[in-house]
Amino acid sequence: MEQRILGRTGRPVSVVGLGTWQLGADWGEVREEDAFAVLDAAVEGGVTFFDTADVYGDGRSEQLIGRYRRERPDADLFVATKMGRRAEQTPENYVLANFRAWNDRSRANLGVDTLDLVQLHCPPTAVYSSDEVYDALDTMVEERRIAAYAVSVETCAEALTAIARPGVASVQIILNPFRLKPLEEVLLAAAEAGVGIIARVPLASGLLTGKYTRDTVFAADDHRTYNRHGEAFDQGETFSGVDFETGLDAAAEFAALASGGATPAQTALRWIIQQPGVTSVIPGARNVAQARANAAAAALPALDDDTLKAVRDLYDRRIRAQVHGRW
Repeated sequence: MEQRILGRTGRPVSVVGLGTWQLGADWGEVREEDAFAVLDAAVEGGVTFFDTADVYGDGRSEQLIGRYRRERPDADLFVATKMGRRAEQTPENYVLANFRAWNDRSRANLGVDTLDLVQLHCPPTAVYSSDEVYDALDTMVEERRIAAYAVSVETCAEALTAIARPGVASVQIILNPFRLKPLEEVLLAAAEAGVGIIARVPLASGLLTGKYTRDTVFAADDHRTYNRHGEAFDQGETFSGVDFETGLDAAAEFAALASGGATPAQTALRWIIQQPGVTSVIPGARNVAQARANAAAAALPALDDDTLKAVRDLYDRRIRAQVHGRW
């Protein structure tokens, strides 16, 4: 699989990575044996980049990845985790003492002395502008607790604020055919600064697979049930903030753009991969078939100009008015 340098880390990562939120919680139950099978299938497909967080399953996702790395020492993996969401979301909690405590827990979960990359996990907006926060992160690098640090953001404005900081290695942001604003405001600035871009929520929480209908029912412990309107966390993390019914209609139209044997999901991933400035896209997978299909999207031919124009037209007609201003 194609490898790209992840911004200021200087490290190569696979252009299709694996998001592992679903291995921890909030997507329905995933058994441990199924989680390991997904990790194996991703690695066999060429994936070298796993993205996790200390809050996914209260550490379960990190622990599973830590065990997997111990059992598969031959797998050359880059693991990015996140910190901050286990505490009350006030800027005052983003201090060095807490960073060290959160870091100790993640290092124990992942079984390493130095974490490859730690991302601030969508903190309060004021955190991105705090000199003290970046000083604390620099201290963590000096102490060899982390090799590099980055941010995960909700808005383009937060991304631009972080990109201006010389120590920020990468920015993780929602990007998919239903969320185009980062193309207009973030990706060029990141490329010019040498900052990597990690594209999350690439399938709009599964909408872009084209498999959901108005009769689809998600489990009670699935965020697609309990967070459709931002009841638990930012609404953008669920269906990219698109109203479910609107998203279903748009997804049906998007599915018609898939060609050459590619699925709608693979077409969405291929679209993201070829956006200038994107380093890696991190779809989740709950089973082996999904993990294999996601990895295979990296080998698809680039989408042609007509398809790219059709994606833009679809967004402008069905999605822009609903979400563009909000994020």
